[in-house]
Amino acid sequence: MAADDVPLLRSIQLGAALSACALGLASWSIETDHSTEHTHGLFEIREEARRFISHENARGDQQWEVLEPNLKTLVPRCAVPLETQWTPKSLGRSKPSVMVICTVAVPNSVMKRWDVHVPVKQEPNQTKAATDPASP
Repeated sequence: MAADDVPLLRSIQLGAALSACALGLASWSIETDHSTEHTHGLFEIREEARRFISHENARGDQQWEVLEPNLKTLVPRCAVPLETQWTPKSLGRSKPSVMVICTVAVPNSVMKRWDVHVPVKQEPNQTKAATDPASP
């Protein structure tokens, strides 16, 4: 192989490696990020927030929609059932969110417990006419 071909070969290898990474990232989503033996998946964390919001929506006039947790979040698997609550305003978050809490993580060298803040947004209010089946 000629010395002139080395930079071209490196360019091709780099391009192939970047393409493979992009394909891997494109196929990753919350829907596919399930819990493993060592990590708690964002899918299960989001679903726990959805259960909490479903109960909150059933209780009151306000209707909320769960958004996606931060995709960069990586936490150890929880050893106990997850807990949920509204994120306290005292934590200084600018928008409402649900706090999904793990009080006891599986033994690891990083975290003994964790919480993930899942953002929510208020659904637009529907008028009575739009929701009342008796209206014309």
